[in-house]
Amino acid sequence: MSNNSCAVILAGGQGKRMKSELPKPMFEVLGEPMLEWVMTACERSDINDLCVVTGYNAEVIENYVDGRCKTVYQPQRMGTGHAVMMAVDWLKERPQSNVFIVCGDSPFIDSETITAALEQHIRQDNAVTIITAKVDDPKGYGRILRGQNGVIGIVEEKDSTDEQKKINEIGSGAYWFKSERLIEALNEIKPNNSQGEYYLTDSVYILINHGFRADAYIAPNSDVVLGANDRKGLLMLNNVARNAVIDKLLADGVEFTCTDGVTIGRNVTVGAGTKILQGTIIRGDTVIGENCVIGPNCLIEDCIIGSGVTLNSVQAYKSQIDDNAKIGPFVHIRPDSHIMAKVKIGDFVEVKNSTVGERTSISHLTYVGDSDVGSNVNFGCGVVTVNYDGEKKHRISIDDNAFIGCNTNLISPVKVGKSAYTAAGTTVTKDVPDGALAIERGELHFKDGFGDKRLKLRNSRK
Repeated sequence: MSNNSCAVILAGGQGKRMKSELPKPMFEVLGEPMLEWVMTACERSDINDLCVVTGYNAEVIENYVDGRCKTVYQPQRMGTGHAVMMAVDWLKERPQSNVFIVCGDSPFIDSETITAALEQHIRQDNAVTIITAKVDDPKGYGRILRGQNGVIGIVEEKDSTDEQKKINEIGSGAYWFKSERLIEALNEIKPNNSQGEYYLTDSVYILINHGFRADAYIAPNSDVVLGANDRKGLLMLNNVARNAVIDKLLADGVEFTCTDGVTIGRNVTVGAGTKILQGTIIRGDTVIGENCVIGPNCLIEDCIIGSGVTLNSVQAYKSQIDDNAKIGPFVHIRPDSHIMAKVKIGDFVEVKNSTVGERTSISHLTYVGDSDVGSNVNFGCGVVTVNYDGEKKHRISIDDNAFIGCNTNLISPVKVGKSAYTAAGTTVTKDVPDGALAIERGELHFKDGFGDKRLKLRNSRK
Protein backbone atom coordinates (compact mmCIF):
# COMPACT_ATOMS: atom_id res chain seq x y z
CA MET A 1 0.00 0.00 0.00
CA SER A 2 1.31 3.44 -0.90
CA ASN A 3 2.09 5.50 2.19
CA ASN A 4 1.30 8.78 0.41
CA SER A 5 -2.38 8.08 -0.12
CA CYS A 6 -5.27 10.22 1.04
CA ALA A 7 -9.05 10.20 0.58
CA VAL A 8 -11.85 12.64 -0.13
CA ILE A 9 -15.25 11.41 1.09
CA LEU A 10 -18.30 13.07 -0.44
CA ALA A 11 -20.89 13.48 2.30
CA GLY A 12 -22.90 16.56 1.37
CA GLY A 13 -26.08 14.86 0.18
CA GLN A 14 -29.47 15.61 1.66
CA GLY A 15 -31.37 12.50 0.62
CA LYS A 16 -34.71 14.24 0.15
CA ARG A 17 -36.54 10.96 -0.34
CA MET A 18 -35.48 9.87 3.14
CA LYS A 19 -37.82 12.62 4.42
CA SER A 20 -35.49 13.55 7.26
CA GLU A 21 -33.30 16.43 8.43
CA LEU A 22 -30.40 13.99 8.72
CA PRO A 23 -27.67 14.11 6.03
CA LYS A 24 -27.91 10.95 3.95
CA PRO A 25 -24.48 9.56 4.91
CA MET A 26 -25.55 9.61 8.57
CA PHE A 27 -28.34 7.08 8.09
CA GLU A 28 -27.39 3.84 9.80
CA VAL A 29 -26.65 0.37 8.53
CA LEU A 30 -26.45 -2.17 11.37
CA GLY A 31 -26.42 0.65 13.89
CA GLU A 32 -23.53 2.63 12.34
CA PRO A 33 -23.77 5.64 10.01
CA MET A 34 -22.94 4.82 6.40
CA LEU A 35 -20.21 7.46 6.69
CA GLU A 36 -18.62 5.41 9.48
CA TRP A 37 -18.52 2.34 7.25
CA VAL A 38 -16.67 4.34 4.58
CA MET A 39 -14.24 6.00 6.99
CA THR A 40 -13.47 2.67 8.65
CA ALA A 41 -12.79 1.05 5.25
CA CYS A 42 -10.34 3.84 4.43
CA GLU A 43 -8.58 3.56 7.78
CA ARG A 44 -8.31 -0.23 7.45
CA SER A 45 -6.63 0.42 4.10
CA ASP A 46 -4.02 2.56 5.90
CA ILE A 47 -5.55 5.78 4.57
CA ASN A 48 -5.61 8.00 7.62
CA ASP A 49 -5.41 11.35 5.82
CA LEU A 50 -9.11 12.01 5.18
CA CYS A 51 -11.13 15.00 4.01
CA VAL A 52 -14.93 14.87 4.27
CA VAL A 53 -16.96 17.19 2.04
CA THR A 54 -20.06 18.29 3.95
CA GLY A 55 -23.14 20.07 2.67
CA TYR A 56 -26.69 19.64 3.87
CA ASN A 57 -26.93 20.07 7.65
CA ALA A 58 -23.14 20.07 7.77
CA GLU A 59 -22.84 20.51 11.53
CA VAL A 60 -24.23 17.00 12.09
CA ILE A 61 -21.32 15.44 10.20
CA GLU A 62 -18.79 17.88 11.64
CA ASN A 63 -19.87 16.98 15.16
CA TYR A 64 -19.71 13.29 14.32
CA VAL A 65 -16.18 13.27 12.89
CA ASP A 66 -15.09 15.63 15.72
CA GLY A 67 -11.51 16.26 14.63
CA ARG A 68 -10.98 12.78 13.25
CA CYS A 69 -10.43 14.27 9.77
CA LYS A 70 -10.52 17.51 7.79
CA THR A 71 -13.93 18.81 6.67
CA VAL A 72 -14.74 21.25 3.87
CA TYR A 73 -18.14 22.71 3.05
CA GLN A 74 -20.05 22.52 -0.25
CA PRO A 75 -22.59 25.39 -0.11
CA GLN A 76 -24.59 24.14 -3.11
CA ARG A 77 -25.04 20.56 -4.28
CA MET A 78 -24.00 20.87 -7.91
CA GLY A 79 -22.69 17.38 -8.62
CA THR A 80 -19.87 15.10 -7.58
CA GLY A 81 -17.26 17.06 -9.51
CA HIS A 82 -18.31 20.26 -7.76
CA ALA A 83 -18.08 18.49 -4.39
CA VAL A 84 -14.47 17.45 -5.06
CA MET A 85 -13.69 21.02 -6.16
CA MET A 86 -14.38 22.09 -2.56
CA ALA A 87 -11.34 20.04 -1.51
CA VAL A 88 -8.93 21.42 -4.14
CA ASP A 89 -6.95 23.55 -1.67
CA TRP A 90 -6.55 20.49 0.55
CA LEU A 91 -5.46 18.40 -2.46
CA LYS A 92 -2.91 21.01 -3.54
CA GLU A 93 -1.11 20.39 -0.27
CA ARG A 94 -0.73 16.74 -1.37
CA PRO A 95 0.52 17.06 -4.97
CA GLN A 96 2.36 13.70 -5.06
CA SER A 97 -0.43 11.69 -3.46
CA ASN A 98 -2.75 9.06 -4.79
CA VAL A 99 -6.21 10.24 -3.74
CA PHE A 100 -9.17 7.99 -3.19
CA ILE A 101 -12.54 9.57 -3.99
CA VAL A 102 -15.60 7.83 -2.54
CA CYS A 103 -19.21 8.64 -1.65
CA GLY A 104 -20.05 8.75 2.04
CA ASP A 105 -23.20 6.71 1.52
CA SER A 106 -21.41 3.65 0.04
CA PRO A 107 -21.28 1.42 3.11
CA PHE A 108 -20.02 -1.73 1.40
CA ILE A 109 -16.81 -0.37 -0.03
CA ASP A 110 -14.21 -2.51 1.73
CA SER A 111 -10.52 -2.28 2.50
CA GLU A 112 -9.65 -5.25 0.28
CA THR A 113 -11.20 -3.54 -2.74
CA ILE A 114 -9.58 -0.20 -1.93
CA THR A 115 -6.14 -1.78 -1.54
CA ALA A 116 -6.35 -3.95 -4.66
CA ALA A 117 -7.55 -1.02 -6.76
CA LEU A 118 -4.64 1.13 -5.56
CA GLU A 119 -2.15 -1.61 -6.36
CA GLN A 120 -3.51 -1.79 -9.93
CA HIS A 121 -3.53 2.01 -10.12
CA ILE A 122 0.17 2.19 -9.23
CA ARG A 123 1.19 -0.84 -11.30
CA GLN A 124 -0.45 0.49 -14.48
CA ASP A 125 0.66 4.08 -13.81
CA ASN A 126 -2.92 5.25 -14.30
CA ALA A 127 -4.02 8.83 -13.94
CA VAL A 128 -7.37 7.45 -12.76
CA THR A 129 -8.56 4.00 -11.78
CA ILE A 130 -12.30 3.51 -11.43
CA ILE A 131 -13.67 0.90 -9.04
CA THR A 132 -16.42 -0.97 -10.86
CA ALA A 133 -18.56 -4.09 -10.54
CA LYS A 134 -20.50 -6.30 -12.89
CA VAL A 135 -24.15 -6.72 -11.94
CA ASP A 136 -27.20 -8.46 -13.34
CA ASP A 137 -29.35 -5.32 -13.27
CA PRO A 138 -27.35 -2.14 -13.98
CA LYS A 139 -30.38 0.15 -14.07
CA GLY A 140 -29.78 3.51 -12.43
CA TYR A 141 -25.98 3.34 -12.55
CA GLY A 142 -23.32 4.91 -14.75
CA ARG A 143 -21.93 2.51 -17.40
CA ILE A 144 -18.23 1.88 -17.98
CA LEU A 145 -17.08 2.36 -21.57
CA ARG A 146 -14.00 0.29 -22.44
CA GLY A 147 -11.57 0.39 -25.35
CA GLN A 148 -8.51 -1.59 -26.35
CA ASN A 149 -6.21 0.08 -23.81
CA GLY A 150 -8.48 0.50 -20.81
CA VAL A 151 -11.44 2.68 -20.01
CA ILE A 152 -12.45 5.36 -22.47
CA GLY A 153 -15.20 6.92 -20.34
CA ILE A 154 -18.21 6.68 -18.05
CA VAL A 155 -21.71 7.63 -19.08
CA GLU A 156 -24.51 8.32 -16.62
CA GLU A 157 -27.66 6.33 -17.34
CA LYS A 158 -29.77 9.43 -18.00
CA ASP A 159 -27.24 10.49 -20.64
CA SER A 160 -26.60 7.02 -22.14
CA THR A 161 -27.81 5.52 -25.40
CA ASP A 162 -29.93 2.37 -25.59
CA GLU A 163 -26.85 0.35 -26.56
CA GLN A 164 -24.83 1.73 -23.66
CA LYS A 165 -27.62 0.82 -21.25
CA LYS A 166 -26.97 -2.86 -22.07
CA ILE A 167 -23.50 -2.68 -20.48
CA ASN A 168 -23.45 -4.46 -17.11
CA GLU A 169 -20.17 -3.04 -15.78
CA ILE A 170 -21.07 -0.08 -13.63
CA GLY A 171 -19.25 2.53 -11.62
CA SER A 172 -19.26 2.39 -7.85
CA GLY A 173 -18.67 6.11 -7.46
CA ALA A 174 -15.20 5.35 -6.08
CA TYR A 175 -11.91 6.24 -7.84
CA TRP A 176 -8.17 6.40 -7.37
CA PHE A 177 -6.57 9.50 -8.95
CA LYS A 178 -3.12 10.90 -9.09
CA SER A 179 -3.70 14.09 -7.16
CA GLU A 180 -2.04 16.42 -9.68
CA ARG A 181 -4.01 14.93 -12.57
CA LEU A 182 -7.28 15.24 -10.65
CA ILE A 183 -6.69 18.92 -9.90
CA GLU A 184 -5.97 19.57 -13.59
CA ALA A 185 -9.14 17.76 -14.66
CA LEU A 186 -11.33 19.59 -12.14
CA ASN A 187 -10.35 22.88 -13.76
CA GLU A 188 -11.88 21.72 -17.04
CA ILE A 189 -15.14 20.09 -15.93
CA LYS A 190 -18.21 21.90 -17.29
CA PRO A 191 -21.90 21.40 -16.43
CA ASN A 192 -22.76 20.32 -19.97
CA ASN A 193 -25.35 17.68 -19.17
CA SER A 194 -29.07 17.27 -18.64
CA GLN A 195 -28.77 18.09 -14.92
CA GLY A 196 -26.56 21.15 -15.27
CA GLU A 197 -24.12 19.63 -12.78
CA TYR A 198 -20.37 19.10 -12.61
CA TYR A 199 -19.87 15.36 -13.03
CA LEU A 200 -16.72 13.81 -11.61
CA THR A 201 -17.09 11.17 -14.34
CA ASP A 202 -16.18 13.86 -16.89
CA SER A 203 -12.68 13.95 -15.40
CA VAL A 204 -12.08 10.52 -16.94
CA TYR A 205 -12.74 11.86 -20.45
CA ILE A 206 -10.62 14.92 -19.77
CA LEU A 207 -7.61 12.92 -18.61
CA ILE A 208 -7.90 10.50 -21.54
CA ASN A 209 -8.08 13.42 -23.97
CA HIS A 210 -4.87 14.78 -22.46
CA GLY A 211 -3.15 11.48 -23.18
CA PHE A 212 -3.23 10.00 -19.70
CA ARG A 213 -4.21 6.42 -18.98
CA ALA A 214 -7.51 5.43 -17.37
CA ASP A 215 -8.58 1.95 -16.35
CA ALA A 216 -11.01 0.18 -14.04
CA TYR A 217 -10.64 -2.32 -11.24
CA ILE A 218 -13.56 -4.77 -11.21
CA ALA A 219 -14.39 -5.49 -7.58
CA PRO A 220 -15.10 -9.17 -6.83
CA ASN A 221 -17.75 -8.00 -4.36
CA SER A 222 -20.55 -6.42 -6.40
CA ASP A 223 -22.10 -4.99 -3.23
CA VAL A 224 -19.56 -2.14 -3.37
CA VAL A 225 -21.92 -0.32 -5.75
CA LEU A 226 -24.91 -0.43 -3.42
CA GLY A 227 -26.38 2.72 -1.93
CA ALA A 228 -29.74 4.01 -0.75
CA ASN A 229 -31.83 6.92 -1.95
CA ASP A 230 -34.91 6.25 0.20
CA ARG A 231 -36.04 4.27 3.24
CA LYS A 232 -36.74 1.18 1.15
CA GLY A 233 -33.21 1.27 -0.17
CA LEU A 234 -31.87 1.73 3.36
CA LEU A 235 -33.80 -1.34 4.49
CA MET A 236 -32.25 -3.26 1.62
CA LEU A 237 -28.75 -2.21 2.73
CA ASN A 238 -29.47 -3.32 6.28
CA ASN A 239 -30.74 -6.68 5.09
CA VAL A 240 -27.69 -7.22 2.88
CA ALA A 241 -25.35 -6.34 5.75
CA ARG A 242 -27.34 -8.36 8.31
CA ASN A 243 -27.34 -11.48 6.15
CA ALA A 244 -23.63 -11.13 5.41
CA VAL A 245 -22.83 -11.09 9.14
CA ILE A 246 -25.07 -14.08 9.81
CA ASP A 247 -23.52 -16.03 6.92
CA LYS A 248 -20.05 -15.42 8.33
CA LEU A 249 -21.09 -16.51 11.81
CA LEU A 250 -22.70 -19.66 10.44
CA ALA A 251 -19.41 -20.49 8.74
CA ASP A 252 -17.65 -19.92 12.09
CA GLY A 253 -19.87 -22.49 13.85
CA VAL A 254 -22.52 -20.24 15.38
CA GLU A 255 -26.05 -21.69 15.43
CA PHE A 256 -29.25 -19.94 14.35
CA THR A 257 -32.51 -21.86 14.51
CA CYS A 258 -34.37 -18.85 13.11
CA THR A 259 -33.10 -15.40 12.12
CA ASP A 260 -36.35 -13.49 12.65
CA GLY A 261 -35.50 -10.16 14.26
CA VAL A 262 -31.82 -11.03 14.60
CA THR A 263 -29.43 -8.14 13.93
CA ILE A 264 -25.72 -8.45 14.67
CA GLY A 265 -23.16 -5.69 14.15
CA ARG A 266 -20.18 -6.19 11.89
CA ASN A 267 -17.66 -5.81 14.76
CA VAL A 268 -19.28 -8.47 16.95
CA THR A 269 -17.31 -11.68 17.66
CA VAL A 270 -19.14 -14.89 18.57
CA GLY A 271 -17.55 -18.23 19.51
CA ALA A 272 -18.34 -21.60 17.97
CA GLY A 273 -21.24 -23.56 19.43
CA THR A 274 -23.11 -20.48 20.60
CA LYS A 275 -26.81 -20.41 19.74
CA ILE A 276 -28.49 -17.10 18.90
CA LEU A 277 -32.27 -17.08 19.14
CA GLN A 278 -35.01 -14.91 17.66
CA GLY A 279 -35.34 -11.22 18.37
CA THR A 280 -31.72 -10.77 19.42
CA ILE A 281 -29.76 -7.59 18.68
CA ILE A 282 -26.00 -7.53 19.29
CA ARG A 283 -24.13 -4.28 18.69
CA GLY A 284 -20.82 -2.50 19.06
CA ASP A 285 -17.61 -4.30 19.96
CA THR A 286 -19.32 -7.17 21.77
CA VAL A 287 -17.35 -10.40 22.23
CA ILE A 288 -19.27 -13.60 23.05
CA GLY A 289 -17.58 -16.89 23.96
CA GLU A 290 -18.36 -20.44 22.99
CA ASN A 291 -21.44 -22.56 23.73
CA CYS A 292 -23.65 -19.74 24.93
CA VAL A 293 -27.40 -19.32 24.43
CA ILE A 294 -28.26 -15.72 23.60
CA GLY A 295 -31.97 -14.97 23.35
CA PRO A 296 -34.72 -14.87 22.65
CA ASN A 297 -35.24 -11.11 22.73
CA CYS A 298 -31.85 -9.92 23.95
CA LEU A 299 -30.14 -6.59 23.34
CA ILE A 300 -26.38 -6.72 23.94
CA GLU A 301 -24.12 -3.73 23.33
CA ASP A 302 -20.36 -3.39 23.87
CA CYS A 303 -20.16 -6.33 26.27
CA ILE A 304 -17.62 -9.07 26.94
CA ILE A 305 -19.40 -12.36 27.54
CA GLY A 306 -17.67 -15.58 28.52
CA SER A 307 -18.42 -19.15 27.47
CA GLY A 308 -21.40 -21.21 28.53
CA VAL A 309 -23.48 -18.13 29.35
CA THR A 310 -27.27 -18.14 29.05
CA LEU A 311 -29.04 -14.83 28.45
CA ASN A 312 -32.84 -14.86 28.11
CA SER A 313 -34.60 -11.56 27.40
CA VAL A 314 -31.65 -9.56 28.73
CA GLN A 315 -30.51 -6.04 27.94
CA ALA A 316 -26.83 -5.54 28.72
CA TYR A 317 -24.60 -2.54 28.03
CA LYS A 318 -20.85 -2.01 28.40
CA SER A 319 -20.45 -4.77 30.94
CA GLN A 320 -18.65 -8.07 31.46
CA ILE A 321 -20.41 -11.38 32.07
CA ASP A 322 -18.19 -14.33 32.93
CA ASP A 323 -18.41 -18.05 32.15
CA ASN A 324 -21.54 -20.06 32.89
CA ALA A 325 -23.61 -17.18 34.21
CA LYS A 326 -27.35 -17.66 33.78
CA ILE A 327 -29.38 -14.47 33.46
CA GLY A 328 -33.02 -13.71 32.70
CA PRO A 329 -35.71 -13.29 31.79
CA PHE A 330 -36.34 -9.53 31.89
CA VAL A 331 -32.98 -8.44 33.30
CA HIS A 332 -31.23 -5.12 32.73
CA ILE A 333 -27.43 -5.04 33.06
CA ARG A 334 -26.40 -1.39 32.95
CA PRO A 335 -22.90 -0.08 32.12
CA ASP A 336 -19.78 -0.84 34.17
CA SER A 337 -21.13 -4.02 35.70
CA HIS A 338 -19.16 -7.24 36.11
CA ILE A 339 -21.15 -10.42 36.54
CA MET A 340 -18.74 -13.17 37.57
CA ALA A 341 -18.78 -16.88 36.81
CA LYS A 342 -21.83 -19.06 37.63
CA VAL A 343 -23.94 -16.15 38.85
CA LYS A 344 -27.70 -16.66 38.58
CA ILE A 345 -29.95 -13.65 38.01
CA GLY A 346 -33.70 -14.16 37.70
CA ASP A 347 -36.60 -12.14 36.40
CA PHE A 348 -37.09 -8.38 36.85
CA VAL A 349 -33.61 -7.62 38.18
CA GLU A 350 -31.50 -4.55 37.41
CA VAL A 351 -27.75 -4.37 38.00
CA LYS A 352 -25.90 -1.08 37.56
CA ASN A 353 -22.20 -0.23 37.98
CA SER A 354 -21.73 -3.22 40.25
CA THR A 355 -19.58 -6.31 40.67
CA VAL A 356 -21.42 -9.54 41.46
CA GLY A 357 -19.19 -12.32 42.77
CA GLU A 358 -19.08 -15.95 41.68
CA ARG A 359 -22.09 -18.20 42.37
CA THR A 360 -24.14 -15.36 43.78
CA SER A 361 -27.91 -15.65 43.24
CA ILE A 362 -30.20 -12.67 42.63
CA SER A 363 -33.49 -14.37 42.06
CA HIS A 364 -36.10 -11.73 41.25
CA LEU A 365 -37.50 -8.22 41.67
CA THR A 366 -34.23 -6.73 42.91
CA TYR A 367 -32.10 -3.67 42.21
CA VAL A 368 -28.33 -3.81 42.71
CA GLY A 369 -26.68 -0.46 42.01
CA ASP A 370 -23.20 0.87 42.83
CA SER A 371 -22.46 -2.26 44.81
CA ASP A 372 -19.59 -4.67 45.39
CA VAL A 373 -21.10 -8.10 46.01
CA GLY A 374 -18.99 -11.08 47.06
CA SER A 375 -19.34 -14.74 46.13
CA ASN A 376 -22.10 -17.13 47.18
CA VAL A 377 -24.39 -14.30 48.26
CA ASN A 378 -28.14 -14.91 48.15
CA PHE A 379 -30.63 -12.11 47.48
CA GLY A 380 -34.26 -12.66 48.38
CA CYS A 381 -37.15 -11.17 46.46
CA GLY A 382 -37.59 -7.40 46.43
CA VAL A 383 -34.17 -6.33 47.70
CA VAL A 384 -33.11 -2.74 46.96
CA THR A 385 -29.67 -1.23 47.30
CA VAL A 386 -30.56 2.38 48.08
CA ASN A 387 -27.53 4.04 46.49
CA TYR A 388 -28.75 7.64 46.01
CA ASP A 389 -29.40 10.16 48.79
CA GLY A 390 -30.82 12.83 46.49
CA GLU A 391 -27.46 14.50 45.89
CA LYS A 392 -24.75 11.86 45.68
CA LYS A 393 -24.48 8.16 44.97
CA HIS A 394 -22.66 5.93 47.42
CA ARG A 395 -21.41 2.35 47.20
CA ILE A 396 -22.60 -0.69 49.11
CA SER A 397 -20.44 -3.67 50.02
CA ILE A 398 -21.76 -7.18 50.62
CA ASP A 399 -19.16 -9.80 51.58
CA ASP A 400 -18.99 -13.50 50.73
CA ASN A 401 -21.73 -15.90 51.83
CA ALA A 402 -24.08 -13.18 53.04
CA PHE A 403 -27.85 -13.74 52.93
CA ILE A 404 -30.03 -10.74 52.10
CA GLY A 405 -33.63 -11.40 53.12
CA CYS A 406 -36.70 -10.50 51.09
CA ASN A 407 -37.65 -6.82 50.94
CA THR A 408 -34.41 -5.67 52.52
CA ASN A 409 -33.40 -2.04 51.93
CA LEU A 410 -29.64 -1.44 52.15
CA ILE A 411 -29.11 2.30 52.68
CA SER A 412 -25.71 3.31 51.30
CA PRO A 413 -23.00 3.69 52.30
CA VAL A 414 -23.27 0.45 54.25
CA LYS A 415 -21.46 -2.89 54.48
CA VAL A 416 -22.86 -6.35 55.10
CA GLY A 417 -20.14 -8.59 56.55
CA LYS A 418 -19.13 -12.14 55.68
CA SER A 419 -21.81 -14.75 56.31
CA ALA A 420 -24.09 -12.05 57.73
CA TYR A 421 -27.90 -12.18 57.37
CA THR A 422 -30.60 -9.56 57.05
CA ALA A 423 -34.10 -10.52 58.10
CA ALA A 424 -36.98 -10.05 55.68
CA GLY A 425 -38.35 -6.51 55.66
CA THR A 426 -35.27 -5.00 57.28
CA THR A 427 -33.94 -1.53 56.46
CA VAL A 428 -30.18 -1.57 57.07
CA THR A 429 -28.60 1.79 57.93
CA LYS A 430 -25.50 0.53 59.77
CA ASP A 431 -22.74 -1.90 58.89
CA VAL A 432 -23.68 -5.51 59.69
CA PRO A 433 -20.83 -7.39 61.42
CA ASP A 434 -19.53 -10.67 60.05
CA GLY A 435 -21.85 -13.55 60.92
CA ALA A 436 -24.53 -11.33 62.49
CA LEU A 437 -28.29 -11.15 61.80
CA ALA A 438 -29.74 -7.69 61.19
CA ILE A 439 -33.40 -7.31 62.17
CA GLU A 440 -35.28 -4.03 61.96
CA ARG A 441 -39.07 -4.32 62.45
CA GLY A 442 -41.73 -2.28 64.20
CA GLU A 443 -44.04 -3.86 66.81
CA LEU A 444 -46.96 -5.77 65.27
CA HIS A 445 -50.43 -4.72 66.50
CA PHE A 446 -53.88 -6.28 65.92
CA LYS A 447 -57.28 -4.57 65.82
CA ASP A 448 -59.88 -7.22 66.59
CA GLY A 449 -62.98 -7.23 64.38
CA PHE A 450 -61.61 -4.74 61.86
CA GLY A 451 -61.94 -7.12 58.92
CA ASP A 452 -65.47 -8.19 59.84
CA LYS A 453 -66.62 -4.57 60.00
CA ARG A 454 -65.08 -3.83 56.59
CA LEU A 455 -66.76 -6.86 55.02
CA LYS A 456 -70.14 -5.87 56.44
CA LEU A 457 -69.73 -2.33 55.09
CA ARG A 458 -68.88 -3.57 51.60
CA ASN A 459 -71.84 -5.92 51.53
CA SER A 460 -74.21 -3.13 52.57
CA ARG A 461 -73.24 -1.14 49.48
CA LYS A 462 -74.16 -3.86 46.99
